[in-house]
Parts: sequence; C-alpha cells; structure tokens
Amino acid sequence: MELYAFPEPYAQGWLPCGIHRIHYEESGNPQGYPVVVVHGGPGSGSNPASRRFFDPRFYRVVLFDQRGCGRSTPLGATEDNTLQHLVADMERLRQYLGVERWLVCGGSWGATLALAYAQAQPEACAGLLLRGIFLGSEEEIRWYLHGLRRFLPEAWETLSRAVPGDGDLLERCHRAVHGADEARAVAAARAWNAYERRAMSLLDPVSSEPPPDERLLAKAKIQTHYLVNRCFLDEDALIRGTPRISHLPCTIVQGRLDLVCPPVSALRLHRAWPLAQLTVVEGGGHSADSPAMGLAMLQAAEAFKRRLEFRP
Repeated sequence: MELYAFPEPYAQGWLPCGIHRIHYEESGNPQGYPVVVVHGGPGSGSNPASRRFFDPRFYRVVLFDQRGCGRSTPLGATEDNTLQHLVADMERLRQYLGVERWLVCGGSWGATLALAYAQAQPEACAGLLLRGIFLGSEEEIRWYLHGLRRFLPEAWETLSRAVPGDGDLLERCHRAVHGADEARAVAAARAWNAYERRAMSLLDPVSSEPPPDERLLAKAKIQTHYLVNRCFLDEDALIRGTPRISHLPCTIVQGRLDLVCPPVSALRLHRAWPLAQLTVVEGGGHSADSPAMGLAMLQAAEAFKRRLEFRP
C-alpha cells in the first residue's frame, strides 16, 4: 500500500481573524468528505505531504496555518495567540467553508489542538485521527526540554550555551528569542531548531534544509510562547474533557520509539477513551514522514472511509 500521489490544492485563501490572517488550502475532491489537518509545532506550519494520507477521490482535504506561522500573517506574532484563539479559528474556518462536520486529523501539537477543538465543538466533528499524542502537561514539557538530555547531551548543551543566564532552560530560551538583541535571538532560534531536528531525527533522518532565519525565529517565538504558558491548558484538561467526545470514533497512531511524544501519553488518552483505537507502530518514531508512520496514517485514513458511511 502506497501513499497517494501529491495532489495540488484546487483552492486557497486567507481568513481574517482579528489582527491575524489564517491561510488555508483545499485539495482532493471538492464534493468529498471534509478532513481538516492540524499541523504540529506549535509554530511549524502545515506540511503539504500530509495530503498524501487521504484518498483524493474520497476526501476534501483542508490544511491551514495556525496564527503566526506558515503563510499566515503576521509571521511570528504572539499577540492574541492562545490555544483558545486557535480553537475559535478552526470553528470559524469550518463555517466559512460551509462544512457541516469534518474528520479532524492532527499529530503531536496538532493532536493537542485537535482534541481541544473537538472537546469545544463535538457536534462539528465526525471523528478524530491522531498521531504522537501530546497532552500539554508539565511532565511532557519537562521531558522534552530535560528528559531528552539523556539521549541528546550534545544538542542539549549546545542549546543551553546559546541561551546563557539564570533560570529554567525554557524560560531562558523564551527570553532570548523574544529579546531586543536580534543577533542573540536568531542564534537562540537556530539552536532551538537544531535541538528539535535532532530529537525528531533519532530514528528518521531529517533531510530537508532548515528554513531561513526569519522563519526559524518566528517558529521559536511561537513554540516558546506556548510552552512557557503550558499550552494555555489546565493540567490534565484534555484527559478530563474526554467524556465530551467519547461517542466519536477515534484512531490513535503512536510510534513505539517516539522520544518527542513518548507512548505513555497515548496510553493515558486511550485509557480515558476506551472506544478509541490505539495503533502502536513498533519501530515507529515521531515523524509522520517516515515510511512506517506514514503507512499507519494512510491505513487509518482508509479505515475511516468505511466508518464515515459516505459516498462521494
């Protein structure tokens, strides 16, 4: 089974959301079943390769860039940029596109936002397809910035040296990338991005070149803004909110060797939501671009075609 050919968008545009403009695109079948793909990060921007998980004859695939990233504007802006704003943006986009209900797909931070959206708007969701579960907890954030040091000591030390000073590493990174010293901010953003790329490439080498400094800095600003604010979530909020969506079909795809979002969070979500299907990809890591994880996402999207009871 192979991923679908790379479909090009048939429509795209910008949706005004206060001081922000949200970029969106649509590909696949305009009369197909709507699926919205929620990108990770925070701050990464949408990945066009995610279109390839979805049968373009069956699905109407909607990708969008969250506030401050990708092709949305203003780039790197953290003003009026919280999880609650992003949830509202998704609902505004659904209504703008005339979608009654859609399948919600997200991985890593995208899974966080997908869960938050579904719990706020369960009637707008036909189901969820999630990968690499991240629940926005203090424990998960500390694992990423401190626990991974056991596996990535060189990358961690490089990041720490790039943001000298007192205090927690996350707080130091946040101060550096949001500081007035542009050269220091860019250096910190480069180190932040290198640490993330190293963490994601433990199993699957990252072949693409890093983006220009302007985008590296924008991403680091958004990412540190969300993490230092604990993703604008109360502790365990997404676990406590599962009863609101427990009637919806859900598939969780989790890499066994995902060190960015370890399997323990996927298991916690599955235990709180027993009807959700948990697929653990043995040997799989974090990236959906890897063959094993990509195939698992494709298979899950194919299975949803039968569960959605829709004929385009």
